[in-house]
Amino acid sequence: MSIVSNLLGNDTKLTLQIYSGGRIQEPAVLEGITWETARKGEPGKLSFTVIKDDSLSFSEGAEVAVRYGDTNVFFGYVFEKQRNKDHHIQVTAYDQIRYLKAKTTYVLYGIRADQVVKRIAEDFKLRTGTLENTGFIIPTLDCPNQTVLDTILDAIDLTVMNTGQLFYLYDDFGRLTLKNITSSKTDLLINGSTAEDFDYTTSIDSNTYNRILLVTKSDNDGAGVPTVAQDLTNIGRWGVLQHYEEVQNGENAAAKAKALLKLHNKVFRNLTVKNHLGDIRVRAGSGVYLDLNLGDMIAKQHMLVEKATHYFNNGHHTMDLTLNGNEEFYG
Repeated sequence: MSIVSNLLGNDTKLTLQIYSGGRIQEPAVLEGITWETARKGEPGKLSFTVIKDDSLSFSEGAEVAVRYGDTNVFFGYVFEKQRNKDHHIQVTAYDQIRYLKAKTTYVLYGIRADQVVKRIAEDFKLRTGTLENTGFIIPTLDCPNQTVLDTILDAIDLTVMNTGQLFYLYDDFGRLTLKNITSSKTDLLINGSTAEDFDYTTSIDSNTYNRILLVTKSDNDGAGVPTVAQDLTNIGRWGVLQHYEEVQNGENAAAKAKALLKLHNKVFRNLTVKNHLGDIRVRAGSGVYLDLNLGDMIAKQHMLVEKATHYFNNGHHTMDLTLNGNEEFYG
């Protein structure tokens, strides 16, 4: 069987291998490969179709690896196979994050988000890579009957709410990795000549708050101590958009309220760029630079990649990117 190769021209070789039954197999792939990542809540996903012949044999759970030249792109496991009468097999594989969809209950005390990832990885026998020290110690992390991925995301959210520092979890070729978003910044420039098309939305509907009300509950079940951070100018423009939250003893309510206001007191700008020239460095969690006329503004800023879908097909590598304007994370 011929390996998937030269999909991107003579200078770069894309290879796909399936490890099953002690054998490394290099199947013929129809219609290219699609690789998808999302910053929150979903594992990395690889989709492709192979031609079945007498030499090809693999089952659910088989390991799949994709490399782009000398760069490791994806390592995961076959979760679904769909066949047709032509003996073509559509394959869906996911990276290690798929196993974080298991549900259980965790109650953890005095723990950082990176330590939460380490603890869960050990409990579920998953491999880890770099887990950066997230700094903030969470007094109590109480996560009853939810996916362990949500438990990790809760820990990351508490970190960003209390420190303004955003960390992102991803699978780095078979190893769970947690890094500060600042380390993900690339030099990719997206402008009018590189983006074939885009969809652009501005909104204060779902995630915008100009008034933060935090209440620290006392140990004797009293009324609690309120902490308020607000922007009177934006209250005048949009009305009161209030976020309410009870905070734990040990949290710095004033710092948390200030960080939350900085994160949410704005118009959220979401941009989907379509059919951009592919760049294998870019995945969900990456930072890119935008220089684009969006109609209501000329955007010249760093953007955070929320979702990335790469298409490798017939000598071309393109990608669709969903971007979020989070300039504050990059300084």
